[in-house]
Amino acid sequence: MTTLAPPPPPAPVQDGEPRHRAEPPAGGGLAARARRLLTGAPEDPRWARPALWAILVLATALYAWNLSSVTGNTFYNAAVYSGTKSWKAFFFGALDAGSFITVDKPPFALWVMGLSARVLGYGTWQLMLPMVAVGTGSVALLYRMVKRDFGVVAGTIAALALTLTPITVAINRDTNPDPILVFLMLLGAAALMKAVRTGRLMPLVWSGVAIGFAFNTKMMQAYVVLPAFFLVYLWAARVGLGRRIRNLAVGTVALVASSAWWMVVVDLIPASSRPYIGGSTDNTVWDLVIGYNGFGRIFGAGSSVGSQGNGASFGGEAGLYRMVNEIMGGQISWLIPFALIALVGGLVLRGRAPRTDGKRAALMLWGGWFVLHYLTFALAEGTFHPYYVTAMAPGIAALAGIGAVMLYRAFVEGSAAMGVPPLERSREWGRGWVLPGAVAASAVWAVVLLQRVSGSGTLYTVAEVVVGVAGAVAVLGLLVGRFAKRRRLIGLAS
Repeated sequence: MTTLAPPPPPAPVQDGEPRHRAEPPAGGGLAARARRLLTGAPEDPRWARPALWAILVLATALYAWNLSSVTGNTFYNAAVYSGTKSWKAFFFGALDAGSFITVDKPPFALWVMGLSARVLGYGTWQLMLPMVAVGTGSVALLYRMVKRDFGVVAGTIAALALTLTPITVAINRDTNPDPILVFLMLLGAAALMKAVRTGRLMPLVWSGVAIGFAFNTKMMQAYVVLPAFFLVYLWAARVGLGRRIRNLAVGTVALVASSAWWMVVVDLIPASSRPYIGGSTDNTVWDLVIGYNGFGRIFGAGSSVGSQGNGASFGGEAGLYRMVNEIMGGQISWLIPFALIALVGGLVLRGRAPRTDGKRAALMLWGGWFVLHYLTFALAEGTFHPYYVTAMAPGIAALAGIGAVMLYRAFVEGSAAMGVPPLERSREWGRGWVLPGAVAASAVWAVVLLQRVSGSGTLYTVAEVVVGVAGAVAVLGLLVGRFAKRRRLIGLAS
């Protein structure tokens, strides 16, 4: 009797189009992994990996260009220099080699720069090298995360958006701790999503550890994303409710331990044997956590010891408008209209998906990342610097990439919504208007931002015209294509 072989599995689907399955490269091991790193996964489009490498080269060039002209934050630079002269100053993050007083932040970012300076010598590029590395690493990590759930097109757009965010370019060319903070938060998000997909405990533990290290970089700011992390895992993880709660409890223990260890060690050392804790009112790290670097940032309370002033805001008056005001708008808000529309539209499109749907979980993560940071920074009445909002950029960039793919798919389906029941046709037809609306809103806002600086030179005026015309052409092209397809379908139906 002849036995028939089972049919081959269907080709994987990504971005709405099936892709051909390629044979794995011959001769596994290190050589195969190197080829995969350079050329990408066999199932990816041929352009995907070259595009990623081009974006990473662009990011590195933007962040590393003419580093000799970069001064950085001299406050933290002094602490790094002291750490190269004394291991005691290194551990405490002391401003001076004699360890009289610390800076107003925990020392993890100083440790990273300090190790670079100890190995390569103290200088501008030695301090900046880790910042450039983690800045480019954040772009690569965001690409990988968005690509996993929404495909290479979404990942590429997200990576490019993060690379070109003005405030991100600026802060990755500085010695403030924010680039390291963002990278650690993205590591935590990547581990969280792995825990959601697999249901395993250890990725969740590593997520907590990553956020704990982020806490030891910039304290309470690292915790802004935690409500989104907890909600995503509790809602979407592929295990029962009891295990989700248990795993969250274990992950929380890991988070607390990795956050608190340095603080506990320092506060247990007698005050006479360590430097004064800069920024605190009672010479304890705990006061620094809940005061100057905690609730003081939100409510304007706390000490200003070793800082630039209690309650000083360099980003404009607190309020929901702050992120789009004259100071902040051009730094972070270019893609905010598109990100908001993408978030709402994406959640609506995934509304009937199962609880464990990975795409909705990712939308919840990036939407929560964006919204939580927006509200925290906009409403903060304490000390606020514009560069803080670089932490919001990954959420906006991810939503831009995700929205471009999801809204385009909805647009195509809406344009083809003839020959289906009237109720379904109405729903699909309505969804098809979202992408043109999002593009139009983003183009209008970009023109507004450029008009604010158009008096700075001819280049800005030209850019304003180019963006306005490009936006109008894009919207018009979408509408023409939509109605042309509708007419063809009506002709076929009749």
